[in-house]
Amino acid sequence: MNSPLLKKPKLVTEKVKIGSYRWTICALLFAATTINYLDRQVMGLLKPALEQQFSWTESDYAAIVTAFTAAYALSMVVFGRFIDKIGTKMGYSISIVVWSVAAMAHAAARSTFGFGVARAALGAGESGNFPAAVKTVAEWFPKKERALATGIFNSGANVGAVAAPIIVPWILGVYGWQEAFIITGAIGFVWLAFWLYYYDTPAKQKRLSQAEYDYIHSDDDAASLEAEEKPLKWSKLLFIRQTWVFICGKFFTDPIWYFFLFWLPSYFSTTFQLDLSKPSLPLAIVYTATTVGSIGGGYLSSYFINKGWPVFKARKTAMLIIALLVVPIMLARYTSDIWVAVGLISLAAAAHQAWSANIYTIVSDMFPKKAVSSVVGIGGMAGSVSGALFPLFIGFILDYYKVLGNLVAGYNIIFTICGLAYLVAWLVIHFLSPKMKQVEL
Repeated sequence: MNSPLLKKPKLVTEKVKIGSYRWTICALLFAATTINYLDRQVMGLLKPALEQQFSWTESDYAAIVTAFTAAYALSMVVFGRFIDKIGTKMGYSISIVVWSVAAMAHAAARSTFGFGVARAALGAGESGNFPAAVKTVAEWFPKKERALATGIFNSGANVGAVAAPIIVPWILGVYGWQEAFIITGAIGFVWLAFWLYYYDTPAKQKRLSQAEYDYIHSDDDAASLEAEEKPLKWSKLLFIRQTWVFICGKFFTDPIWYFFLFWLPSYFSTTFQLDLSKPSLPLAIVYTATTVGSIGGGYLSSYFINKGWPVFKARKTAMLIIALLVVPIMLARYTSDIWVAVGLISLAAAAHQAWSANIYTIVSDMFPKKAVSSVVGIGGMAGSVSGALFPLFIGFILDYYKVLGNLVAGYNIIFTICGLAYLVAWLVIHFLSPKMKQVEL
C-alpha cells in the first residue's frame, strides 16, 4: 500500500471503497479519554473513605478539587500551544505519561496538602487530552463526520465514569485505597504502547489508503489548506470573536460537568443514603446515559449537515435542543425518590456530553487545523477557571446548609444553576457569532 505522503487530496466524486483506518484512530482517542476520566473519578468515589481517614470537611475536599481544576486550567493553554507546535503524536504521549504518574502518586499522599499536590499534577497532565484529541479529529475526519467522531471519543469520559463506580469500590474492598490509585493509574501506560504503534498523521500514515486520505480532505477548501502552511501567531487568537465563542461556551458549562463528576457520589450518599463502598447502580445509570448523549449529540448535528443544512445552523440548532434538555434538572428539588432524581440527572448529564461533542467541533469548523489545539487550550482554560471557582461555591453552600441540617436545600440551589447554565451559554454564543463564520488567519 502506498503512503499518501506529499500527495495532494483529490475530491471524492464517485463511490469507491474508502477504508476505515480513521475509525481506528477514533478508537484510540476513545480509550485515552476513558482512562482520563477513570483516573479523574477515583477521588470522588473514595471521598467518604478518605474523609473518614483524614477528617476532611466539605471545604477541605473543595480545596483539593480546586487544586486539580486550577492546574488543569493553567496547563490547558500550555498544552494546547505545545501540541500545535510538536504535533499530536508526541503531545498526547507526554500528556498521558504525566497524568498516569500523577494518578499513581496519590497513593503516597498522607495529608490534605499531599492530595492537593498529587491532584494538581493530575490536572496538569490530563489537560492535554482534549486539545490533542480534538486536533486529531480535525486531522483525520472531514467536517461532516467530526461531530460524530468527537461524540464517540468524548463518550469515553462517560465510560470511564461508569467503570469507576464498579472497579474502584471493588479494589477498595479487596486491597485498599492506595491500590485503587496505583492500579487505575497504571492503565495509561498500556494505552501508550498502542498509540505509539498505530498513530501518525494522515500524510505520514502508511496504513492509510489514498482513497481514505482523499475522503478525509474532501471538504477542505484551498484557503484552509493554504492556512495550514502559514505560521500562526498565537497571540492573535484572543482578538478573534470566534475564539470567544468557544471560551464562553466552556466557561458557562464546564463547571456543571465538574459538579456531576466530583459531587454526585456524595449527593447520592448524603441525600439517599447510597452505600459507596459497593458498586453503585444509580451512578452507573447516570454515566451510561452520558455515553448515549455524547454519541447522540454528535450524530444530531451530523444528521442535520447530511440533510443539507449549513454547518453553523446544524451545530447551533443541535446545541439549542441540548440546552433545553438540561432545564428539567431543576425539578430534582421536588422529589425524594432516588430513581426520579437519577432520571433527571441522567438527562442533564447526557445533554452536557452532547453539548461537549458539538462545542469542541465548532473549533475545527471555524479555525484552520494549525490553530485548533491552541483554541481548545484557551477555551479549556476558561472552562477550568470557572470549574475551579464553582467547587468553592459548592463547598460553601453545602457546609452552610449542613450546619442548618438541610443539605437538600443546598443541592436545590446548585441544581437550579445547572439547569440554566446551558441556555445562557447558547445565547452568548449566538450573540457573539450568529453564523459562526470561518476564520481566515
